[in-house]
Amino acid sequence: MKRGRPAAGRGVLTVKVVRLPHGRGLPLPTYQSDGAAGMDLLAAVEKGFALTLAPGARALVPTGLVLELPRGCEAQVRPRSGLALRHGVTVLNSPGTIDSDYRGEVGVLLVNLGREPVAIRRGERIAQLVVQRVERAELVEARSIAKTRRGAGGFGSTGTRAGAKRTKPRNASGKRLR
Repeated sequence: MKRGRPAAGRGVLTVKVVRLPHGRGLPLPTYQSDGAAGMDLLAAVEKGFALTLAPGARALVPTGLVLELPRGCEAQVRPRSGLALRHGVTVLNSPGTIDSDYRGEVGVLLVNLGREPVAIRRGERIAQLVVQRVERAELVEARSIAKTRRGAGGFGSTGTRAGAKRTKPRNASGKRLR
């Protein structure tokens, strides 16, 4: 897979792809527009059959592709907004991370959060693949860390409305969380 036209000053990442037998005949993932961040992954299910996702069900959908990502890069498998909006189908472990040293088939873990069964057919665009560079970090144990205005606030601690005063989050029984 190659990125389309690179942004000014940026190089193109080249990713080697091996197509498995059940992926033959399907096009490689491509960007669907000049500004797209992700390439669409296609379902490599058996021709003439559909994988049916019942409401609440999940399935690992094959793509028929094995990637060799450059060292220092990862690929993320992300949901497609149209599938989520129209059918309630999303990527369960979103974003799914493909590490540069992984050499197995790319699979897409889909879940149907909708109310109706959804059929996934061969060649359907089921997810997006975003390739990007990543930094490695070294964790260093410390006795303390710098204080910030936010502090340990998380899980909604900054509010939900623009300009609203910050409130402390509450648990299911209404008790304020620290």
